[in-house]
Amino acid sequence: MHPAAHRGVGPAATLRAAMITPRSIRHCRVCGAPTDYRAPPEDNRERAICSACGTIHYENPLNVVGTVPVFEGKVLLCLRNIEPRKGFWTLPAGFMELGETTAQGAGRETLEEAGADIELGPLFTVLNVPHVGQVHLYYLAQMRSAALDPGPETIEARLFDESEVPWGELAFKTVHATLEHFFADRRRGQFGVHCADIA
Repeated sequence: MHPAAHRGVGPAATLRAAMITPRSIRHCRVCGAPTDYRAPPEDNRERAICSACGTIHYENPLNVVGTVPVFEGKVLLCLRNIEPRKGFWTLPAGFMELGETTAQGAGRETLEEAGADIELGPLFTVLNVPHVGQVHLYYLAQMRSAALDPGPETIEARLFDESEVPWGELAFKTVHATLEHFFADRRRGQFGVHCADIA
């Protein structure tokens, strides 16, 4: 997972700025000629337009998909082995791939990052992260067993009681918000779908 909806300043802020720099398409993906940024006819914003073949290239938000895996009341978290936020805890999640649904991507990421065998539940949080051009979607999930086999992007995968969650060591604001909603809903005895904007 490489979402940049992280906490903190300094190098993290620099990474955030780099990931949302506009006008990042310098050359046409079709013919390789330089692009110019201008508004196409009947459009409302500037796009990268090829100076040779006229192809219009669009830059759109990326979907990050993941799960809130639970086993016997405990939530599964993964200790990140990659930047950004290496060494911080996260829910298993990552960028959605072409050719898969959000649910398929969430299940794949959970398997890749934690090696967890899950039964995917309903969509739980939809979190807009406009400053990095991302939307994060988390699904509820029940683990079929406590067996874990973390992949190379994860240092360690572990189950946590609510009282054990390392709140100060969570990698991303979206993970923090999703866990807060999860525990609040569980105490209430009713789970809903939560939508929010994350600054």
